[in-house]
Formats: sequence, structure tokens, C-alpha cells
Amino acid sequence: MDPLFRTVDLFGFYVSPVVVWALAALVPHLALSRLAAWSGLYGLIWHRPLFDAALYVILLGALIFGVPVLLGETM
Repeated sequence: MDPLFRTVDLFGFYVSPVVVWALAALVPHLALSRLAAWSGLYGLIWHRPLFDAALYVILLGALIFGVPVLLGETM
């Protein structure tokens, strides 16, 4: 089994690897969101919550599919 997609044991509770990836995607999402607010990008965005959700999904997908490629793992 691929170590990047293995179920994580957290204090006796088994956590899906998607939860781990989702938490990992939260850090760059918060950083990019603050950067967008600081730079005034949100002034050009029509629907900020929709933009934030789309940004999070893009980052999550990039992590899930990009990290194994960068580490040389095959799917």
C-alpha cells in the first residue's frame, strides 16, 4: 500500500488519509487567502466565499496529485 494514502491511527481512531490531506491544504489556503486580502485581489472577486472554496479545492487536488509525483511515487 502507498504510504501517502495509508489510514492514520490517531489516539486509537482511524482517520482517512483525505482528512490528513485536507488539513495539509488548509495551511497554504489560509496563507493565500490572507495574501489575496492584503493585495486587494478580493476587490476584483465577485463572490469571495465561492472563490475561497474553489481555491481550497484546487490546492487540495494539487496536494493529492502533486506530492506523489514530486516524490517519484506512481499511482
